[in-house]
Amino acid sequence: MSDVREVLRLRPGAAVDLAGHDPRATPAGPDSKSQAVAELAGLGEELDALQEALYAESRRRVLLVLQGMDTSGKGGVIRHVAGLVNPQGLHIASFKKPTEEERRHHFLWRVERQVPRPGLIGVFDRSHYEDVLVVRVDELAPEAQWRPRYAEITAFEDRLTADGVTILKCFLHISPQEQRERLLARLDDPAKHWKYNPGDLVVRARWSRYQLAYEEVLHRCGTEAAPWYVIPADRKWYRNWAVATLLRDTLRDLRPTPPRPGFDVDAERDRLLRHDPLG
Repeated sequence: MSDVREVLRLRPGAAVDLAGHDPRATPAGPDSKSQAVAELAGLGEELDALQEALYAESRRRVLLVLQGMDTSGKGGVIRHVAGLVNPQGLHIASFKKPTEEERRHHFLWRVERQVPRPGLIGVFDRSHYEDVLVVRVDELAPEAQWRPRYAEITAFEDRLTADGVTILKCFLHISPQEQRERLLARLDDPAKHWKYNPGDLVVRARWSRYQLAYEEVLHRCGTEAAPWYVIPADRKWYRNWAVATLLRDTLRDLRPTPPRPGFDVDAERDRLLRHDPLG
């Protein structure tokens, strides 16, 4: 296990106090933005090669789950980390307010439909955890309905793991001060007005309640096969480096290997060299 995994990984079953995790920390990693950007380039080359091997192998799959408060950087991670690999090897899904059709099904129905197929890296921008976060904080369902979902989610992830899905769960931990700065930046730049939602302030007013909800998620839904990682997200450059490193290490552990060719390579090479389509 690399240093970054050792430092950022939550021990499954342990109590979680997010106040004890510094959103501006840079543990086990680069100390500056310039260093992080330089290292990210190297990570990109290795990630691209590993993803290509995973795609060629077409047997196993990886699911990167991104959770966090508004402006914590889920979209930024997709752009700067997932964007380092061939898009043909990605499956990206975003989970917003359920549609009428989705509400007629079990809460995991829409999630199962987005699980990546073998050979792909899947990325969830928000996920099945919304059904024990938003639903809880906004009181969209009684506690008797959402509380059993912790066990259902764990069973669901266990089933995915048994089916060849490696799950990497990242909580992007941002401070309320940094969130305010990012929301102000959206208001100050006309090109970013589309990213601002007045409803974000309603969610922001419930910050403490969301932190409690996240603490229970991190405590109850972390397992040895699918642990949670708390990513300091106030510094975008560190956040991107950390998630990229975790994804690289996850793929390294899998050691994806392209299948052996079903033909004689040397013979095919000789055929190609002898063949002249113009002659």
